[in-house]
Amino acid sequence: MKTASASAACAALWNSVPQLIANALGLPLGLQLYSVRDILPKDYEGTLHQVAALGYREVEAAGFFGHSPAEVKQAMDRVGLHCVSAHYPLTQLLPKVDETIQFGKDLGLSYIVCSSPMLKDPSRVRDAGSRAARESMTLDDWHWNADQFNRIGEKVNAAGMRFAYHNHTPEFRSENGVVFYDELLRSTDPTKVSMELDCGWAVVAGQKPADLLSRYPTRFSMLHVKDFKMSPTTTPSDPPPSTEMGRGTIDYHPIFEAAKKAHIEHAFVEQEQFDIPPMEALKIDADYMRAVTV
Repeated sequence: MKTASASAACAALWNSVPQLIANALGLPLGLQLYSVRDILPKDYEGTLHQVAALGYREVEAAGFFGHSPAEVKQAMDRVGLHCVSAHYPLTQLLPKVDETIQFGKDLGLSYIVCSSPMLKDPSRVRDAGSRAARESMTLDDWHWNADQFNRIGEKVNAAGMRFAYHNHTPEFRSENGVVFYDELLRSTDPTKVSMELDCGWAVVAGQKPADLLSRYPTRFSMLHVKDFKMSPTTTPSDPPPSTEMGRGTIDYHPIFEAAKKAHIEHAFVEQEQFDIPPMEALKIDADYMRAVTV
């Protein structure tokens, strides 16, 4: 749909039906827009319309592709989506904290999320943004990141939003028996820093998301839900292919059961790779989330 009148009609249609929820969690069905990163810049509102037509109601941004907060909000409103949060790597967030917070406030975000950490001294490696660089992070690097998160979180709170951190796999490495993720949780102020648990990457790192949710039931506010085709040779340095929910090897029943007892406010499907058309895959993901029960 291209025209404002057609988009308004679409929004009215969606707003007239009951809110579609992810059955297992009782939450609105959410999507991390990184899943449509290749098509979103080419047709922003058209892609959002397709996402909404699949039943997704909440989205998390991973870039705004030059659109202003007003333009993003208008596009979301027209198709019946709510942009809850937005991802920023710390390398982008630190130099533009105030600007990013203002953008989020103007857009009406509930959360600003740091999607990846950074080295305390980026000059010590050739490519500071690479997977190898993140895997080379030390306990001192993580303590430094925790300090940045506490400071950023205080500013985000003051603007009426919340700050959260999203994991991949390096967070679950350790140094002298200290697991970095545990230390990150210990070193961050719960009133300033929440956590968005990426269940898929936690599993790839050898963790059990259900155990994390049970051990730290008040620290997590959001989930990333994704599936992988795991194999006996899977390692964090050689990750498995992403696939549609229910077509991989991750059992989400215990994860959702633990999540229901935690303080989860939002859950976002995320699929990073496709071997079928993305919208076809995201429909499978949506159908799975609506059908799964615990």
